[in-house]
Formats: sequence, structure tokens, C-alpha cells
Amino acid sequence: MAKGLLVTYALWAFGGPVGLHHLYLGRDSHALLWMLTLGGGGLGWLWEFWKLPSFVAQANRIQGQKQKLGEGRPSLSLLRFAGQMIVGIYFGLVALIGLSSMANFYIVGLPLAVGLGVLLVAAVGNQTSDFKKTLGAAFLISPVFYGRPIAILPISLAASITAQKHRLYKASVESGTISVRLYHLGLAYLAFTGPLAYSVLYNTAATLSYMAETLGSFLSWFSFFPLLGRLTESVFLLPCRIWWLLVGDPGFNTRQFQEWEKLYEFVDSFQDEKRRLAYQVLGLPEGATNEEIHRRYYDLVKVWHPDHNRHQIEKAQRHFLEIQAAYEVLSQPKKPRASWG
Repeated sequence: MAKGLLVTYALWAFGGPVGLHHLYLGRDSHALLWMLTLGGGGLGWLWEFWKLPSFVAQANRIQGQKQKLGEGRPSLSLLRFAGQMIVGIYFGLVALIGLSSMANFYIVGLPLAVGLGVLLVAAVGNQTSDFKKTLGAAFLISPVFYGRPIAILPISLAASITAQKHRLYKASVESGTISVRLYHLGLAYLAFTGPLAYSVLYNTAATLSYMAETLGSFLSWFSFFPLLGRLTESVFLLPCRIWWLLVGDPGFNTRQFQEWEKLYEFVDSFQDEKRRLAYQVLGLPEGATNEEIHRRYYDLVKVWHPDHNRHQIEKAQRHFLEIQAAYEVLSQPKKPRASWG
């Protein structure tokens, strides 16, 4: 049955952010992507206004034309590559919050989550990518950054490059009945949101703390690139600044403004607490100089290196990892509090 442009626009207007128009057109991967990102943060949904005619035309191609989709190779798309990177990072951050307590998370859970996010974007429209090679790239990179949230970035980059390198057109397959398609979409949606919902409902305090830690780690990724760091913080503060423009100077009494300030204060305080604990691990007073930190670190490494403690190797490994983590925290320059003016 041919798809109508007016129906597509109506579904786009009333259910676009959750992908109803893509579900109608048989673009299930795109529908799932919009369900999980609320229409690409709203921006992707708005941008699609001009793309709907081409989506409808693609959906209405005759079967004989569809059979040719498995042949040839799609052209390189920088927009799709950027989407793969962003969604891969997004899936990784959600996995960090909801699944980080699982065993071998950084070896299995994190690369799997990031790789699936990249593959979801790769499968939008009439394109796809090599499933095994894309996931393989994610799993190969993950051990290099084991135990660090920063691993999300290189894993997403490696998987996105691999997905673009092995891009191809989808072969013609039957999409199935609407009930089967909704069943598959529902399972995928629950697989994504279930662990996060469980973590929020049954371990709320720890989840909020880990969200703050993840956010702080995400912002600290850009400590060596000040321009990117400022851009990221500007994007994060965009809702606050839009509100500011609409209502004028809110001072410090506006409730919405205070909520954003509380979130930033929470992140800042969490990072301050990490630094305090790091000083305790190294046995240094707060405010110790970089030279004192370096000297103390090397002294403790010599004492607790596992090779020097064969008789108590488990205890030595635990202390050694704590010392490494504390030194990493204190080696990063403390970021000044964000300016609200």
C-alpha cells in the first residue's frame, strides 16, 4: 500500500519526536532512534520537515527497485558519521549510569552499548553496516582505556570509522506485520531503558551521584581543549540561557535558574570530594603542590607495586590501583566554577 505524504506530515507533527512517521514508513531503525533520543533532542525532528517527501518516495519504491539496494555502496556522509559518534557516546553514558556495576563492564558492557548505538545510526534509512566488524572495532579498543569513562570517546570513534568504512545498502527483506515490528521495537526499547529505570528506582542516591560523576568526567575530557570545553558547557547551559533571554535577568531567585545552579554545584562538590579522597589516599594535606604530589606518588608506587609485594599481592594490587586513581584525579587541573553571568 502506497504511503501518503499528508499522513506522514500529520504523524510527524503529532508523534514525530517518538518516531511515529518513521514507523508508518517502515523505517524501524529510525523510529527506534527517535524513541530513544526524543527526535534527536528535537533538532533532528525539526530538520526532517524538509526530508519527509524523500522519505515517502523511498518507501514507495517498487519491489524491483528495492532488490537492487543490496548492490553498490552508499556515498560517505559526514552527517551520518557525526550522528554515529554522538549516539555512540550517548549509549555509552547511559550504560555507565545503568550497568557499570556488572562484572567486566568495561570489557563487555561498554563496548557493546557504544557499538550498538553506532550501528543503530548506521541502519537508518536504506543503509546499514557490517555488524561484526563494527562491534569488533569497539571491543578491540575498550581494553586500552579499561576502567576509565573516557573510553566512550575512542570506542565510539573507532566503531563509527569502521561502520563508515563498511557501509552498504540494505538488501530487500520483508518487514513483517505491524504487531511483530512493534514487538521488536518494544524489546529494544526495554533493553535500553530497563537497566537505567531499575537503577533510578531502586538505587536513586547512587544513580544521582554516578550521573554527576559521569557528567563531571565527560566535561573533564575537554580539559586539554579549552575551546571544546567551553562549547560543551555552553550547550549544557543552553536551556538556562534561553530562559534568561526570554524572561530577562533572573537573578538567583528564579526556580529554573536555581535548579541548573544546583546541578552544577552538585557536580562541582562531587569533584571536590574526589580530590579530598585523593589527598587522603596519598597521605597529603589539601592544597599540596604538584611537586609534593608527584614525589609522594612515586614513593607510594615503589612501596605498593605488586612486584615488590609477592607475599600480599591482592592487598598490594588494591592499594596500587587506589594510588593510581588518586594521582590521576590530582594531576588534572581543578576547573574554575562555571560563570553564570
